[in-house]
Amino acid sequence: MNSEPTYNLLNSINYPEDLRKLTVEQLPEVCGELRQDIIKELCCNPGHFAASLGTVELTVAFTLRLQYAL
Repeated sequence: MNSEPTYNLLNSINYPEDLRKLTVEQLPEVCGELRQDIIKELCCNPGHFAASLGTVELTVAFTLRLQYAL
């Protein structure tokens, strides 16, 4: 049986502001959902994924940091 993953938090994010509304405790879950989606996509479309997985936390951190820089 091949079930689709559930992205509870990721599906609620459409704009950077949505990410900034999450609590600090929710950020690891969002990063996990992003990694899971990257892996799911690369199962169907092979390619290099190490760089994508390595930038998940970096992207979330930059998005949150920009909130305070603007």
